[in-house]
Amino acid sequence: MGYSLIPYTLKSKMDDLVILISKFLVIWLVFQVCSVLIFMWYLNSGSKNLPDELLPKTAVLLCLRGADPFLGDCLRSLLKQNYPQYGLKLIIDSEEDPAWEVAQNVIHEVGATNIFMSRLRSVRRTCSLKCSSLVQAVSELDDSYKVVALVDADAVVHPNWLRELVSPLTHPSVGATTGNRWYVPTGRYWGTLVRYIWNVSAIVQMYLYGIPWGGTLAIKREVLHQTGLLERWGQAFGEDTMIRSVLAKYNLKVKFVPSLIMLNREESDLPSLKYWFQRQLLASRLYHPWWWAVVTDAVFTILVPQILLVVWFFAFLGGQGDTAIFALTWYVIYITALVMLMLFLELVVQPVISSQGKPITQLSLPLILRMWVGMPLTHWIYGWAMVASLKMQTVNWRGVTYEVNGPWNIQLVEYRPYETVDQPGDRQISL
Repeated sequence: MGYSLIPYTLKSKMDDLVILISKFLVIWLVFQVCSVLIFMWYLNSGSKNLPDELLPKTAVLLCLRGADPFLGDCLRSLLKQNYPQYGLKLIIDSEEDPAWEVAQNVIHEVGATNIFMSRLRSVRRTCSLKCSSLVQAVSELDDSYKVVALVDADAVVHPNWLRELVSPLTHPSVGATTGNRWYVPTGRYWGTLVRYIWNVSAIVQMYLYGIPWGGTLAIKREVLHQTGLLERWGQAFGEDTMIRSVLAKYNLKVKFVPSLIMLNREESDLPSLKYWFQRQLLASRLYHPWWWAVVTDAVFTILVPQILLVVWFFAFLGGQGDTAIFALTWYVIYITALVMLMLFLELVVQPVISSQGKPITQLSLPLILRMWVGMPLTHWIYGWAMVASLKMQTVNWRGVTYEVNGPWNIQLVEYRPYETVDQPGDRQISL
């Protein structure tokens, strides 16, 4: 094998370290498998939809700044809901915003009478623009609306979306209902695949922690006022992550609706995705009740396996081929196990996506190999974003700059209306 540059005692310790890490990773994989199985069991639990006469009048709120890639499709789907009484309220940044023209064209095309457009009249300096828009929209509703539903422009919903979202709210212990997003792993950019891989893990975590997604979310109107959520939004950076903690104080829960996993076909490049990760993690750091668990998960899933790569690197340089192969083999086994778990979850979710009439991903060998390469890439980019988010105070979000000094200490420091020139060159890329 040639001359070794590493003393025998050090080699022995490196071997012991690899064995220790490999045992830990096996235990951690078992935990992850159990989490996925719990999520899978819940997906198959199903839920009942209410008949028309029992469904409360609902306001669907969509806050817009910029024309998202599938905004037209989103609006058309929202205007074709199998729901007796609902109104779609659009709060758009300004009349010069490209989203304004898209919305007007869709309204003219569909001939809808239950859609109402308004510009954001008061830009609050103490919260995000989305929170400003939500406060304005809810404040303008009349008393006939009993439920408020939030939706994002990247959600192209199916006809029963609103019925499925609102029906569970009849249970007295349910204060809010939610779904989640599911990205596609195919596309032109590596960022699209990395976001998909990240989300496969995130969707399970969000279910287990009871964290809602603001892109598909319904809240009882009375709960909004009872819990003071509206006032909190007026001082917050994000609207959804805090809801679980706020409702828990009133013995109310967030219910995840399995049929509301919404397909997202937008693309993302790596630089913009890394910053998007930072924003997501910042919101978690500010409002997530189990933030320490999010950090712990990142350490166990990302940092610990990288120690195997470090051992492999130094053992390889030191001429310890057996130790290098041992460390690398366990790293490959771990990454392969994660990819297999991800593919399993993809197959579990596909029937939900298919039931909505949406296309499912065709899993081919080239795509699976790309996923394998994408797994460690996801770990590195997400880990980098995690570290950067810990000291993040200044945030630029769709051309608006915020200073974040605490959960309820948000300052909007730079604002200008969104214009067509601000749209990305590739119209498939997320804003």
